[in-house]
Amino acid sequence: MADHKQGFIERWLYSTNHKDIGTLYLVFALVMFFIGGAMAMVIRAELFQPGLQLVSPEFFNQMTTTHALVMIFGAVMPAFVGLANWMIPLMIGAPDMALPRMNNWSFWIMPFAFTLLLMPLMLQVLFGIGSGGPAGGWTLYPPLSLQGGTSTAFTIFAIHLMGVSSIMGAINIIATVLNMRAPGMDLLKMPIFVWTWLITAFLLIAVMPVLAGAVTMLLTDKFFGTSFFNAAGGGDPVMFQHIFWFFGHPEVYIMILPAFGIVSEIIPTFARKPLFGYQAMVYATASIAFLSFIVWAHHMFTVGMPLGAELYFMYATMLIAIPTGVKVFNWVTTLWRGSISFETPMLFALGFVVMFTIGGFSGLMLAIVPADFQYHDTYFVVAHFHYVLVTGAIFAIMAGAYYWLPKWTGYMYNETLGKWHFWLSTIFVNLLFFPQHFLGLAGMQRRVPDYNPAFADFNMWSSIGGFGFGLAQLLFVYIVWQSARGGVKAEARSWPSARGLEWTVPSPAPHHTFEKPPVIKDGDLAHGDVSH
Repeated sequence: MADHKQGFIERWLYSTNHKDIGTLYLVFALVMFFIGGAMAMVIRAELFQPGLQLVSPEFFNQMTTTHALVMIFGAVMPAFVGLANWMIPLMIGAPDMALPRMNNWSFWIMPFAFTLLLMPLMLQVLFGIGSGGPAGGWTLYPPLSLQGGTSTAFTIFAIHLMGVSSIMGAINIIATVLNMRAPGMDLLKMPIFVWTWLITAFLLIAVMPVLAGAVTMLLTDKFFGTSFFNAAGGGDPVMFQHIFWFFGHPEVYIMILPAFGIVSEIIPTFARKPLFGYQAMVYATASIAFLSFIVWAHHMFTVGMPLGAELYFMYATMLIAIPTGVKVFNWVTTLWRGSISFETPMLFALGFVVMFTIGGFSGLMLAIVPADFQYHDTYFVVAHFHYVLVTGAIFAIMAGAYYWLPKWTGYMYNETLGKWHFWLSTIFVNLLFFPQHFLGLAGMQRRVPDYNPAFADFNMWSSIGGFGFGLAQLLFVYIVWQSARGGVKAEARSWPSARGLEWTVPSPAPHHTFEKPPVIKDGDLAHGDVSH
């Protein structure tokens, strides 16, 4: 009923509208980003100087573990799902997601999952009850993770709920993309962002049950006397690592492929050129997804694998650099001789290309077996994956937020403040993570609350960078809030050279769009070298 006005509860709690659910995901991810960030601040405050200053080693371990779980499952993944919910129907000319009620459910599982995850930690911090949060590292390796208190059960049930939510979201995206494209929107005419999400959704369905199996075995080992991973009962703790990383490596690509999609939308818009090598981008994305399943044990070079296995995993890992390199080449070639302008989304996209590539190179260093024996479990690894996930995934999310914000709110954001946000974030994030490469090379281990005074200077700079980066994100919240309240009205095509169906609907996008399938014109779909 078009004239039916929804109340607040009805609109947000019972919503089946893809835009409202996308907004819920994005707001949830932002809240989790600050909760996870607060934990990172505790970590960096403790490491500001050598010695034990602020927190106990046990609490420090809880912070490192919960920080990672909150950031991965609570901030990065829901932010990408939120962007998918908001943009995929608009980009393919669909009226909504294919399974709107399941869409609602897949979101509302998340707050309950994170309540479960954070409850033991909060009870300990606020009331001194219980043993606190999980403290076995985000990888939850036994036997360490089995030595925790009751929080083990809370953490495992929370992970199950997150997995259910992810699988439901992924099924919805696949059903929408394969069944609800507008007439004339062939698969090879879809925006790259839709392609990366389609492939990511298959990855999610494939690997989330693997994680569920691994943590269920942990649960029965802890509470029901089984010995899957208990060597005393004939189990094998290294088996957990194999199962976990069979999930964990595709998971890394689940968190970066949608970022590739966002950047592939933004760079052509602000370079004012079609994306170079559209089909190569699609094939490269599919290749990365396939290869991500056959490289998992590069996380485990030091567990005593046979030499043949180490050589295989080393070469297979280096192979992934080829399709990733194709992507970087295509972005750079799109920029080549383009008429480039440097609005905030473009700045974040370019920052992504440069700094994600740094993370990729340090990943190649980690892929080399004899070198990895030195790097393993040091701060070099911490630096590597934060370059991939912070200056990679999170910078891409920021880029996407600025790029589509006018379409969401109907108003342009403050460009000057956006540029301040970018430059402060970039300077501080490099001050935060770049010194950690040197700390790792010098032998500083990860997940330790105290360290040799020889590492003091780099740790101090890293902590200053961490606090600066955290504060800079408050500016982002202000910019979004200001844009939502009003300002300069945004055009339907908020960026003059943007192409794609989402720019053919008014800004802000109406509650219901494409009730009749759109007629696709050549000018709407300049995604690359596809003949129209």
